[in-house]
Amino acid sequence: MTAPPAVSATLSPRLVQLGLLGLLGGVLGIVGARYLLVGSGWSLLPWGLGALLIGVFARSRRQAVVEAGSYGFVLALVFMVAGYEGAAPLAGALPFFALLGLLGAACAALLSLAGTLVPTARRRTPQPDGTA
Repeated sequence: MTAPPAVSATLSPRLVQLGLLGLLGGVLGIVGARYLLVGSGWSLLPWGLGALLIGVFARSRRQAVVEAGSYGFVLALVFMVAGYEGAAPLAGALPFFALLGLLGAACAALLSLAGTLVPTARRRTPQPDGTA
């Protein structure tokens, strides 16, 4: 009888980065709902800038969409939960908040795609002659 394969306890760098971007979205959601620019459309500026920067620093368009989608979903969901002051229990509003979170993910993904249009050394592909 052979031993089962060992399970690695380490996380991949991409998963850690995705988690950190989700955490950043959550922090921005709480700050926007409770502390800074409360009730103002100006709170969209740092959120949008964050999504654009995700696109600028992403190595590919796919990576930009996945990472910004995570950031945008968590940001929108946390913003709505942190700002919820309804009389009904929060559990009843969560499905609707999750749908709006998907809208936040889509908006962040689109902005990150715009960010991928900024040329960076990280995304340059080598030319056949070996130059970048």
